Amino acid sequence: MTVNAKETSIVTDLSLAPEGHLKIEWVAAHMPVLNRIREQFEKEQPFKGLKVAISLHLEAKTAYLAKVVQAGGAEVTITGSNPLSTQDDVCAALVEDGITVFAKYNPEPKEYKELLVKALETKPDLIIDDGGDLVSILHAERPDLLAQIRGGAEETTTGILRLKAMEKDGSLKFPMVAVNDAFCKYLFDNRYGTGQSVWDGINRTTNLVVAGKTVVVAGYGWCGKGVAMRAKGLGANVIVTEIDSIRAVEAYMDGFTVMSMLDAAKVGDFFVTVTGNRDIIRGEHYEVMKNGAILSNAGHFDIEVNKPELEALSSSKRTVRKNIEEYQLKDGRSIYLLAEGRLVNLAAGDGHPAEIMDMTFALQAMSLKYVNDHYESIGAKVVNVPYELDEQVARFKLEALNIGIDKLSVEQKNYLESWAEHE
Repeated sequence: MTVNAKETSIVTDLSLAPEGHLKIEWVAAHMPVLNRIREQFEKEQPFKGLKVAISLHLEAKTAYLAKVVQAGGAEVTITGSNPLSTQDDVCAALVEDGITVFAKYNPEPKEYKELLVKALETKPDLIIDDGGDLVSILHAERPDLLAQIRGGAEETTTGILRLKAMEKDGSLKFPMVAVNDAFCKYLFDNRYGTGQSVWDGINRTTNLVVAGKTVVVAGYGWCGKGVAMRAKGLGANVIVTEIDSIRAVEAYMDGFTVMSMLDAAKVGDFFVTVTGNRDIIRGEHYEVMKNGAILSNAGHFDIEVNKPELEALSSSKRTVRKNIEEYQLKDGRSIYLLAEGRLVNLAAGDGHPAEIMDMTFALQAMSLKYVNDHYESIGAKVVNVPYELDEQVARFKLEALNIGIDKLSVEQKNYLESWAEHE
């Protein structure tokens, strides 16, 4: 336990802790895979004597991951990975549980960056990152803190893209496990987690009907697949925009209309960007949008919807409802932006369901142990989650659901492994 957590932490209000504890207890009751790993960690103490710094969306499910890592013997420090997704009551509860927290809801950009640096200044041995911010700061601004880092794990597509670029140019200084690329991450978290949580955030924020509306989903990766699937389930007419020909054909064969963003902008009622790239919706698109169009983003950074170009076309801006900004265009039309263009499922909601994050955070915990056990042999590169860990998470999930599956017989294994002509 971190003895000085209350003295060293920077949070909004420690008196909020009781509500935070209730949130953490609720998700813990619905995360059986992570509970099983916690039992293992408590016995094995894989992180005994080590410091771990975590940067993730700081809500209840993330908090429980931090407690699981702490149960493995680590001294844990945690900070947010998005200004609007931090929940102050959860932060307060973690401090009471002996975890050092540097995080507040909606800090100014300068303070947000300072809180990230504070977490790194605890000189961690291991890190868990989301979007690559910790890794970026370590390499670009605080190389003096690199020496002690053994390695870490990365949560998102965006972060892995940054890491692979660093590895390619030889600047990465320690191993990172690409958790996002594990089967149990993108097949379930990215698809079913993002698919549900995006619409949770949009629906609770707008309180508008989706059925019969036209939804434009930018990007048909695993997150885009989930968002489009859930929009269809809500009764929407779904349009997908893509830059990848293969994914565009896939979206078409999945039953969605495919077109360019410029064409889609003319007919869309709701827009959701999930690409990981910048300027997906920009000036030329705003100029042709319908009055009342609603824009949202589910990519990691708030750059997919180009806000400066939207402001340049506007005569005024006002907040019309919590997490909804109305941009009054100079020609009289209104365009609405949700959650400042940040992750709508976390900035305007509670993020993915607990049962989904149970699998993802189980992968995080196990990947952290893996990189700690093998960092010397891995070297400074990005590695995938070993299949055995991926499969183990799925197996634990099935066991928690009381679902049994078949096993190959010896004869079946031999048949599959034989190259000889089959009778």
